[in-house]
Amino acid sequence: MTATDIRVLPYGDAAIAEAARVIAAGGCVAVPTETVYGLAADATSAAAVAGIFAAKGRPSFNPLIVHVADLAAAERVAVFDDDARDLAARFWPGPLTLVLPVREGAVASLVTAGLDSVAIRVPRHRAMQALLAATGRPLAAPSANASGTISPTLAAHVVASLGGRIALVIDDGATKAGLESTIVRGRTVLRPGPIAETSLFPRNGGGPESQAHTSETPTSHLGGNTSAIVAPGQLASHYAPRKPLRLNATTASADEYHIGFGAIQGDATLSDSGDIVEAAANLFAALHVADASDRPAIGVAPIPSDGIGAAINDRLTRAAHRD
Repeated sequence: MTATDIRVLPYGDAAIAEAARVIAAGGCVAVPTETVYGLAADATSAAAVAGIFAAKGRPSFNPLIVHVADLAAAERVAVFDDDARDLAARFWPGPLTLVLPVREGAVASLVTAGLDSVAIRVPRHRAMQALLAATGRPLAAPSANASGTISPTLAAHVVASLGGRIALVIDDGATKAGLESTIVRGRTVLRPGPIAETSLFPRNGGGPESQAHTSETPTSHLGGNTSAIVAPGQLASHYAPRKPLRLNATTASADEYHIGFGAIQGDATLSDSGDIVEAAANLFAALHVADASDRPAIGVAPIPSDGIGAAINDRLTRAAHRD
C-alpha cells in the first residue's frame, strides 16, 4: 500500500457506512473529532486494536482513549463515582477524557496497556458520533498520526503521516479545538486540553473542588519511566516535528520558520489578535507547515499559560523535547 492507496471520503452516509464496514472487518479508519483526527478501531477486539498500534508505531505501554456514544455506554466500560458523573454531566459530549476503573472484559486489554483503568470520553463531533452509531461498538481512537509526531487537524495531515498504513480517511474539514482532550483522573488533570482546570474544578471558598491539581505525576520527567504512564499524552517527547523547535522565540533566528502570536508576527501567526482559543485551533496546522518548510528549524513565540494556554504550552514543551 502506498499513500495514493488511501481513500479520502467526504463526510456523509456513504463514508460512514464504508468506515463501519472496515471496522467490522477488524480494520481501522481515520475520522475527525472535535479535537484532532483519530484512528478508530473496535475497542473490544485485540486484533483490531493491535492494528492501531501497528499503523502508528505506538509503544504498547501507552494506553488508548475509548470513545463511546453516551454516558450509558461509558458506564458499561468503566466504573463511575459521583465526581466522574458530575464531570460527565457538565462536559459530555465534549473534549474531556476520564480515567476510571475499567470493567472486566469490557475492552481489549491492549487498550488499557494492562492497567486496571481505562481512559474514556463521549465525543461531540458528528462524524465520530455517526461512526459509533453505525458500528455499535466502543471505539479506541488515538490521534491519526505516526506515534510521537505532530497531531493531525486536517485529513491531509493524516494522509501525509500514515501514508501506506491505513486504507480510509473520512474528511470533514479542519477540527475545531485543534488540541487533544483534557484528561482527568479523580480531581487531577493528567493532560491539559481544551477544557481548562478552572472550569473543571472551580475554586469556591476552599470546598472539595479547591483540592484539584494538575499533573499527578511530574510528566516532564517521565522519560523512560513507563510505569508512571496511566493516560495518553504523558511521554516527555510527543507531538514533535522532525526539526528542532525553540520556544519563547520573540524574534526568529536566520534559519528558523517563525510562528508568531499576537503582537509578535512571524512567517505564520497562531492568532493576530492574541486569541488563545484561536491559537489552540491553529497550533498543529502551523507546526505541520513549519515542518514542511525549507528552513531547518522552528521558533514559536511565547504563549500565555492562562486557560487553554496551559494545554498549548504542554504540547509545545513536549514537541521541543529531545531525548
